[in-house]
Amino acid sequence: MTAEFAVPLLALITMLAAIIFALVSKQRTDQKMADPNASKSRLAEDAPNH
Repeated sequence: MTAEFAVPLLALITMLAAIIFALVSKQRTDQKMADPNASKSRLAEDAPNH
């Protein structure tokens, strides 16, 4: 396997992994935002309640 083939292949695999990670994270975030019983994040708990 030459570098001319391996480097683009590894770049595509890396981009695919990043896209899959982003989609899974987005799905988990959307599920947590839709759940009224989900706990608040630690940063949200520090904010004053208005």
